[in-house]
Amino acid sequence: RHETSPTTVQPASNHRPNACCFCWCCCCSCSWNEDRERAWRASRETKLETIPNCEACAKPTPEEVQGWAQSFDKLMKSPAGRNVFREFLRTEYSEENMLFWLACEELKTECNKHTIDEKARMIYEDYISILSPKEVSLDSRVREVINRKMQEPSSHTFDDAQLQIYTLMHRDSYPRFLNSAIYKSLLQSVSHSSSES
Repeated sequence: RHETSPTTVQPASNHRPNACCFCWCCCCSCSWNEDRERAWRASRETKLETIPNCEACAKPTPEEVQGWAQSFDKLMKSPAGRNVFREFLRTEYSEENMLFWLACEELKTECNKHTIDEKARMIYEDYISILSPKEVSLDSRVREVINRKMQEPSSHTFDDAQLQIYTLMHRDSYPRFLNSAIYKSLLQSVSHSSSES
């Protein structure tokens, strides 16, 4: 009988060489499971998307881009500003904050009860549920309020949560955005193109 040592065992064709075990179950944190989770997250990103990938907007003027540094409100009121800020958030893996805020804004424009129910459930599943990869960071008080309101959703079900995420982006991400290469290069390019014309 020929015995092979564990080091000479040929891994299965779809097995990762640096995996910690040969099992395919979810009971360990080997790289196979990390890859599977990444694939699941990627597929989840494309499902139940409540807004288009980017807002349609005109190219911002140099004055508009400079104005974004004066106040977070100015940045968030500008579709072009939101797009650039969202691009920055993506680099920090916190794009879900902007997606959630935009989804709440969209919900507020709805009047149809059936559509409100549907969109509120989608927002809850995408951004509030602890099972979602796009879950936003909310405190327990706000979560309790949402859970109560979800019994009978309205266009303002997520107002408290939206304000909390807005404040989080303002205090946490916005100062870094103003110092980012994304913002500085945009500022430079719009200033350069306006000086040429």
